[in-house]
Amino acid sequence: MTKNIYVVIYVLALIALVAGVDFLFFRNRFWERLMVNISIVLMFWAFYLRFLK
Repeated sequence: MTKNIYVVIYVLALIALVAGVDFLFFRNRFWERLMVNISIVLMFWAFYLRFLK
Protein backbone atom coordinates (compact mmCIF):
# COMPACT_ATOMS: atom_id res chain seq x y z
CA MET A 1 0.00 0.00 0.00
CA THR A 2 2.73 2.49 0.84
CA LYS A 3 4.55 1.75 -2.43
CA ASN A 4 1.44 2.82 -4.33
CA ILE A 5 1.39 6.11 -2.46
CA TYR A 6 5.04 6.72 -3.35
CA VAL A 7 4.35 6.01 -7.01
CA VAL A 8 1.40 8.42 -7.02
CA ILE A 9 3.50 11.14 -5.38
CA TYR A 10 6.31 10.44 -7.87
CA VAL A 11 3.97 10.75 -10.87
CA LEU A 12 2.44 13.95 -9.48
CA ALA A 13 5.93 15.43 -9.04
CA LEU A 14 6.72 14.51 -12.65
CA ILE A 15 3.57 16.19 -13.92
CA ALA A 16 4.18 19.30 -11.81
CA LEU A 17 7.77 19.60 -13.04
CA VAL A 18 6.83 19.18 -16.71
CA ALA A 19 3.97 21.67 -16.45
CA GLY A 20 6.10 24.18 -14.53
CA VAL A 21 8.94 24.06 -17.03
CA ASP A 22 6.48 24.38 -19.92
CA PHE A 23 4.76 27.44 -18.56
CA LEU A 24 7.86 29.19 -17.21
CA PHE A 25 10.41 28.70 -19.97
CA PHE A 26 9.00 27.21 -23.19
CA ARG A 27 5.57 28.70 -23.63
CA ASN A 28 5.77 29.45 -27.38
CA ARG A 29 8.52 27.04 -28.49
CA PHE A 30 7.08 23.71 -29.51
CA TRP A 31 10.17 21.66 -30.44
CA GLU A 32 12.28 22.82 -27.53
CA ARG A 33 9.41 22.12 -25.17
CA LEU A 34 8.92 18.64 -26.62
CA MET A 35 12.62 17.78 -26.28
CA VAL A 36 12.80 19.03 -22.69
CA ASN A 37 9.61 17.17 -21.73
CA ILE A 38 10.93 13.92 -23.19
CA SER A 39 14.22 14.42 -21.38
CA ILE A 40 12.48 15.03 -18.05
CA VAL A 41 10.32 11.93 -18.46
CA LEU A 42 13.34 9.79 -19.37
CA MET A 43 15.28 11.05 -16.35
CA PHE A 44 12.35 10.30 -14.04
CA TRP A 45 11.97 6.86 -15.60
CA ALA A 46 15.69 6.08 -15.18
CA PHE A 47 15.60 7.27 -11.56
CA TYR A 48 12.53 5.14 -10.90
CA LEU A 49 14.11 2.04 -12.40
CA ARG A 50 17.37 2.57 -10.53
CA PHE A 51 16.17 3.50 -7.06
CA LEU A 52 12.46 2.86 -6.59
CA LYS A 53 11.77 -0.42 -8.32
